[in-house]
Amino acid sequence: MRDVTRRLFLRGGLAAACSAAAHPLLTTMTFAQGAAQLGENRLIVVILRGAMDGLDAVQPVGDPLFARLRPKLGSGAGVLPLDGLFGLHPAMAGLLPLWSAGELAFVHATSTPYRDKRSHFDGQDILEAGTGLDVPVPEVRDGWLNRMLQAVPGLSAETAYAVGREALPLLAGAAEVRRWTPEVTLTLSAQSRLLLEQVYHDDALFRDAGGAAMDLAAELGGGGMGADMQTPGRYADTEMLARFAADRLRGETRIAAFSLSGWDTHRRQGTALPQQLQGLERLILTLRAQMGSTWDRTMLLAMTEFGRTVAENGSDGTDHGTGGAMLMAGGALKGGRIYGRWPGLAEEALYERRDLMPTSDVRGWAAWAMRGLYGLDRRVLEQAVFPGLDMGDDPGFLR
Repeated sequence: MRDVTRRLFLRGGLAAACSAAAHPLLTTMTFAQGAAQLGENRLIVVILRGAMDGLDAVQPVGDPLFARLRPKLGSGAGVLPLDGLFGLHPAMAGLLPLWSAGELAFVHATSTPYRDKRSHFDGQDILEAGTGLDVPVPEVRDGWLNRMLQAVPGLSAETAYAVGREALPLLAGAAEVRRWTPEVTLTLSAQSRLLLEQVYHDDALFRDAGGAAMDLAAELGGGGMGADMQTPGRYADTEMLARFAADRLRGETRIAAFSLSGWDTHRRQGTALPQQLQGLERLILTLRAQMGSTWDRTMLLAMTEFGRTVAENGSDGTDHGTGGAMLMAGGALKGGRIYGRWPGLAEEALYERRDLMPTSDVRGWAAWAMRGLYGLDRRVLEQAVFPGLDMGDDPGFLR
């Protein structure tokens, strides 16, 4: 699994090291069918690659320590009140009507069992494998969403469909995945081409291959002037995929999974994160609008590999942390509230005195969603889908 995941991200090519795992051009969507076996409910899983800062997306503005730990990022400017403690980042203002309608909720201070090393690759491996730390990820051959499909008897050979540029390890496994790839046009400005030529200059392999690719891009793109990546635009690409997913989900498809990258915000988070949040907002609103009444039977879970540090860094960003936030949406949700136990921001309450302390397991929320939507046996969820998981008590977030 680790090798597969590393290859998946390194194929981004232009990104390196940390940023490769959060490459903004890697967007994936997969589908699963099985109407008769799964009933009428729909499940949508969104993987937010790069470690979304949950403390910025859903800000604990009611905690006086927040502004002290984040003098720039925690100013509270434009934050939209949700309850007495938390406020929503203004970049997701379009989701407020869903909050009011009970179709939007958040889980704070949640994480996978992954701790301490804070590697995107390892964190995403564990997130998509769905294992605990007692099960070595390299020994896992499938993702937890695929294992959920394997637990449903009678699914057809065309159970799963992949739409996008890359496969999701989340849905890798015995359940077959078919693929549809949207048209993508790469268009480089003269400045971008010059920069890439300088980057590749001393590497004969990349210099020659990169030059050929840029020549082809110029030929296909009508001269190479314009934005760095056109699909015809990043938000347009997300909306196109969401529309395609909604069309399938209105029919026989019961499960969809997306991969949205670019959430690594070590620097200039105040500029970078709003763009990501707006893309997530666009995805959710497009699904809601296009799915019609099917949205009433839908649960969407957006999760990330780990959170980010409580204190901002010297580059106007945040570093890799532990506890984070999960977004939930859909008509099947009891929304309009923040789920999970809030541990507070006092230094002694933080994980290793630097990170938000996790008080719940991401896998538990996903397991309860699948049990509520599809009636899967608890033993199957705790032993087969999420090996070693203790689901605990029902959090009651489904209608």
